[in-house]
Amino acid sequence: MHLKIKQAKIGYKKPLILNADTSLNLGEVCLLIGNNGVGKTTLIKSILNQIPLLKGEIRISNKNTNELSAKEIAEQIAVVFSNSVVPQNYTVEDLISLGKYIYYPFYFELKKKDRDEVAHIIEALDLVEYKKTPLRNLSDGNLQKAFIGRAITQNSPVIILDEPTTHLDEKNKIIILKTLRALAKEHNKLILFSSHDWRLAKEFADKIWYVKDKNLYSGMVEDILLQHKELTRATLFEINPDYIPPHIIAPQVYKEMLFSLLQKNFRKDLSSLTFEFKDEVWILSDSKKIYKCGSFEEIIILLNTSY
Repeated sequence: MHLKIKQAKIGYKKPLILNADTSLNLGEVCLLIGNNGVGKTTLIKSILNQIPLLKGEIRISNKNTNELSAKEIAEQIAVVFSNSVVPQNYTVEDLISLGKYIYYPFYFELKKKDRDEVAHIIEALDLVEYKKTPLRNLSDGNLQKAFIGRAITQNSPVIILDEPTTHLDEKNKIIILKTLRALAKEHNKLILFSSHDWRLAKEFADKIWYVKDKNLYSGMVEDILLQHKELTRATLFEINPDYIPPHIIAPQVYKEMLFSLLQKNFRKDLSSLTFEFKDEVWILSDSKKIYKCGSFEEIIILLNTSY
């Protein structure tokens, strides 16, 4: 496990989260959700060792974070807070390039490889026309994308973002979330991000950390949502237009969870399959075989090994 929280009590003088015990691997995208004031930002700052734990430990790459220097943590974790300070007189290109300077003294010029990477990230975030624009002249949405670009160029194995889709319209939210998921899957990054737009964001996440009543509930997105009925009043988003779904026979909320799971994990044609949710078990069938799966994780394993 690349990020591990072990029996942690998180807060200031009084705890906000008790006995947090969870972990994440490289390549995973985790969505952090919970009502305002429950401790989401405090949890992020605890991972960064900006706020000491009241109890327990947090480990990054098997190292206790309270034993790491600020530079060592920056090499492991890139972070974007929703209220980041805007550097005066910087352009979009300047800000995104900043992510490289944890590896060089600031007065060094970036190598061509670094400049090419910065250009690629600017293009991926749809910021090419703003490349030379001063940050003070950007909209809130484009400014947020520029800060996310800086975190990406840092090339740390872990990227943590506090409300990265705040101020973004639907199109730009999807650009950001697709970019984060591609980073995790194609470059083996661990992405942890909080969001109030979780009904959309869940379509891009593998895991959820849900903070409620001083507890941190963690697990696969679909499992956590179904365990907490207040989280299941969501809309079916179609974020993968090329996805061809199977036939799904299930109550609406279970159908939505399966649809979400399949479209973000598979590009293969699954239209020959039928999924039926019956007696708390998923029955998967094709023209030749019938399988039974007791969880969404078993469905993923089956589809990866048998289809």
